[in-house]
Amino acid sequence: MAVVLVAIALAIFVLPSPWGIVAVFVGIAVEVVEQVFWFRYQARRKVRTGVEGHVGERAEVVRALDPEGRVKFRGEVWRARGSEPVAVGEAVRVTGTEGLTLRVEPAPGGAGQASSRPSQ
Repeated sequence: MAVVLVAIALAIFVLPSPWGIVAVFVGIAVEVVEQVFWFRYQARRKVRTGVEGHVGERAEVVRALDPEGRVKFRGEVWRARGSEPVAVGEAVRVTGTEGLTLRVEPAPGGAGQASSRPSQ
């Protein structure tokens, strides 16, 4: 939108008659191309909400998993179930959900503070 406004301002105040019209059309063309690229980019992105958005993210164990315990995930404490024991403070990766229980596995390089976003 800013490109079109600049083109209109140039057409009115700076450029001589035929070049002002060209500037406006070029500004409109730039905006149309920008919108096409933006919509195509957004269409490629996969929407990740709900349960699908949890899979692959990391959490921190706050009560040891053996096989059940608690993890801190996105700032909240969740019940979790793992396939192997994990100590408090270790990082885990969410592999799925069972109701309100997260299924987790030890994260690669698991020690330390867990981030809330997966590495991609």
